[in-house]
Amino acid sequence: MTDGKTEKLAVLIDADNAQPSIVEGLLAEIAKYGTANVKRIYGDWTAPGLKGWKEVLLRYSIQPIQQFGYTTGKNATDSAMIIDAMDLLYTGKFDGFCIVSSDSDFTKLASRIREAGLFVYGFGEKKTPEPFVSACDKFIFTEVLRFKDDDDEDAEKIHRKTPSDLKRDTKLVSLLRNAVEASSDDSGWAHLAAVGNNIAKQSPEFDPRNYGYKKLGGLVAATKLFQIEERAVGDGPSKSVYLKDPRKK
Repeated sequence: MTDGKTEKLAVLIDADNAQPSIVEGLLAEIAKYGTANVKRIYGDWTAPGLKGWKEVLLRYSIQPIQQFGYTTGKNATDSAMIIDAMDLLYTGKFDGFCIVSSDSDFTKLASRIREAGLFVYGFGEKKTPEPFVSACDKFIFTEVLRFKDDDDEDAEKIHRKTPSDLKRDTKLVSLLRNAVEASSDDSGWAHLAAVGNNIAKQSPEFDPRNYGYKKLGGLVAATKLFQIEERAVGDGPSKSVYLKDPRKK
């Protein structure tokens, strides 16, 4: 959402590098950021390997785009998807793009869309090459989208990291501490929302769900690295969460 306006998004899916099982979670995730005005999926639909997509496409009204593999070893699907993305970009009707693939061939496309001032959401498996991940404004690993029910605590705990695991993750610890320091006021306290915004700028692929936690607040609390304080907002019941690195005096 930007200035109270619903973001218009174009969703482009590489069927060769995505699984039907993620679609429900994928579209629910995309709905957090805007409205999917265009939903297209690319592949050679004569290939037996894509048969599993049929029911999903009908249920969620995703438009299949046929692309025959003209030459062995060449990915015609990627080319068709990139051409369509540029055509949609030039219409000027969209605020952002959702590129669903684990293929690094879309790195340049993501960079070009961002150069035009549009937001790029990437979706792919954890094996996705780093250049494509970094080229997106935000990147969500599709493994976290297979949980059909956000309230299914048993499913969530499957990948949940323990406090000791989190503390040993030097990249995570550094990311959180740097974000808290950059967002803190003169007293050393940082608003959780500001910390989250800073992290998003540093690391497009960061997502608390990658560690088994639904929200950033839960992940931060689990690390046991920060002082946490809840402060009332006005006279209502709402509260804001603030963090402080106890190492900073």
